[in-house]
Amino acid sequence: MAQGAGRTITRVVAVAALAAAVTVFLSVAAVRHGFFDLQVYYGALTYWARDGGEIYDFLRPGTQYGFTYPPFAALVMLPMAYLPWNAAIVVSVTATVVTSAVVIWWLLDPVARRCGWSRWFTLAVALCLAAAYEPMRETVNFGQVNMLLLFLVAVDLLWLLPARSRWAGVGIGLATAIKLTPGIFIVYLLVTGRWRAALTAVGTTAVATLVAAALFPDASREFWTEALWNTDRVGELAFVSNQSLRGVVARFDPQHPSTVVWLLLVVVTLVIWGWRSRAAVAAGDEATGLALTGAVMCLVSPVTWVHHLVWLLPGLILLVDNGMAAPARSRRRRLLLAAALVGYALLCSRIVWSWEKDFTGVGGFLGSNTYVWISLALLLGLPVRRWAAPTGAGRSGGDGPAGSAVETGGVAQLTEQQRGLPAGQRHRIGGLLAVR
Repeated sequence: MAQGAGRTITRVVAVAALAAAVTVFLSVAAVRHGFFDLQVYYGALTYWARDGGEIYDFLRPGTQYGFTYPPFAALVMLPMAYLPWNAAIVVSVTATVVTSAVVIWWLLDPVARRCGWSRWFTLAVALCLAAAYEPMRETVNFGQVNMLLLFLVAVDLLWLLPARSRWAGVGIGLATAIKLTPGIFIVYLLVTGRWRAALTAVGTTAVATLVAAALFPDASREFWTEALWNTDRVGELAFVSNQSLRGVVARFDPQHPSTVVWLLLVVVTLVIWGWRSRAAVAAGDEATGLALTGAVMCLVSPVTWVHHLVWLLPGLILLVDNGMAAPARSRRRRLLLAAALVGYALLCSRIVWSWEKDFTGVGGFLGSNTYVWISLALLLGLPVRRWAAPTGAGRSGGDGPAGSAVETGGVAQLTEQQRGLPAGQRHRIGGLLAVR
């Protein structure tokens, strides 16, 4: 017991030290945006609900920025108009922290159980590291809704779909009704042949949109006929924060960005994504499907600001998952963990902002699009975990190393603990079981 207590104290001290280090890092590296986007939401909702104006007519004073989400998002956010400003900040930050913790826990807890790590310590370390992640800190500092949308999609892909729930698709549908870009997960369901879930998602989006239209007909008409198509409300495509393929093309030739080249890149990217997503679902690896689709959404969206790249978090976590599943001291483990570390470090570094004013030349082209290259690397190189069981289907790898197997070359292999078990007690994973 004394040894266990000592280990716990050591871990608490380690987490406290890491949290302090992250706090120092944030005090130096984090840019304070003063909850800029939240101010836009708050101002637009107040103007609409309490001042008698139309929500899409509102622009934040001194800017061209207004409310850009569908009317259903306005309905969901409407209570904000009746809160004091500081209370709205608290709600925004709390919602982001809670949903982030839940999604990270869902993805990382199976790794901790398989490796025999302390689960609370693993989550605490991961949350500290997530706080330093630039897209996450930008999401918090802007007051954005990215993690709430990721949470809704993750409910579907990590729990409802693997469990074959009749409600699968509702989370994706709600996320799409709040913001249109998660609609690519409806395409994901179609591409991978989950027709009922896709119909549920489409139906949920339609119902939510129609409810908003019935309640707010003028706002709905203005959004779908005018505000949706007004790109001036979004921002400049060539701005370095736009880490999408459209941003790459725009920075290559800011005066005359080629729409044809962008569309060709989008088509090629979607073909690769469809092929890889089908392979992931065929292997029962819904988490990798989530990560691949999050990466492709960032790539093909016309505008992907840095804070939108929280959708790359699942891919980085799954690199760690795959690395830890590889044999100890193997080249595969070193490569995967190094890839996760490099990707994470770059996405903490604000490196693209070094070319904010001048992204010309080969160095500017490569450096200003660093986060795009990471998205592409995840899309192309994230392994499909053929040994993985879906999170919500009751087929997880057990409570620790003794209840898990590791895959190399498509064959699930026994751990040291499983070798000593009678054949009838060994866990069968992925259809093939071999002894190393």
